[in-house]
Amino acid sequence: MPFGVQLGLLLALATALASVVGFLYKHRGAVESPPVEPRRPVSTSLALFRSRWYTIGIVIATASWGLHVAALSLAPISLVQSVIAGGLVLLTVVADRLFGLEVTRREWIGVALTAAGLAFLAATLDGGGDSAHSDYDTATLAVYAGLAAALGLGAALIGRDGYRHGIPLALSAGLLWGASDVSIKALSDHLGDDGVLVLIHPLALTIATLSLIGLAVSARSLQVGKAVPVIAVTSAAANVCTIASGPIVFGEPLPDEPVALALRIAAFALVIVAAALTPAPIRIAEPEAEPA
Repeated sequence: MPFGVQLGLLLALATALASVVGFLYKHRGAVESPPVEPRRPVSTSLALFRSRWYTIGIVIATASWGLHVAALSLAPISLVQSVIAGGLVLLTVVADRLFGLEVTRREWIGVALTAAGLAFLAATLDGGGDSAHSDYDTATLAVYAGLAAALGLGAALIGRDGYRHGIPLALSAGLLWGASDVSIKALSDHLGDDGVLVLIHPLALTIATLSLIGLAVSARSLQVGKAVPVIAVTSAAANVCTIASGPIVFGEPLPDEPVALALRIAAFALVIVAAALTPAPIRIAEPEAEPA
């Protein structure tokens, strides 16, 4: 595996850790702020920054986004997202050792599932990690990202009144951010030729729009829902969307052997399921559990 791909996967792991910590601070700030209103999304979203916790969360999340962009430019998108999903589970160890939080058997099972998933993933690379795999067909990208964004907006409409405690909103934020991440991966293919001019590429506007809408929807989901299921659904939706784009949009190779293909699919499924089984770090977002 080339050094650039290895570096990209290390950046993906750092992305996961920073992303979850930022999410937790944003949750703490969102629940103590005025509601984000669909009819006034800009002004009510800006009001969130009056909370220092939300502001800290955004700063951390922005740093995480920068790491994510770098990871996507260096490594295949499906591998990056699998490592990010696995990194969410690794945070249970951080919560247990650094924050003194009790980690349940279910959460340790999540760690074991992640280890197994990443082991299967490494065993079935079969050339998938030989390059960044950022080539894409414009029409395929437009259909894929457009469908993900449309489904995300539809979920936001369903959950706009707090339906099912923010779960549809969490799904919406995940799909919108997933479509944004796929667009980031595609934009990275132009970095070598265009340099800083990628900032005025049409994909850059798409990324900014999807990211900002997702940010407002995510903030509202954190206000009306519990942190654990909301963050789990948001992360799972974004990961599934981006991992699936690897072979569909960017032509990442799949193993030829049926057994190896089954193991690859099982590896992706394991890391996503493991992330969903890991609610322990969420408890640091609750008021009674201040970080040391």
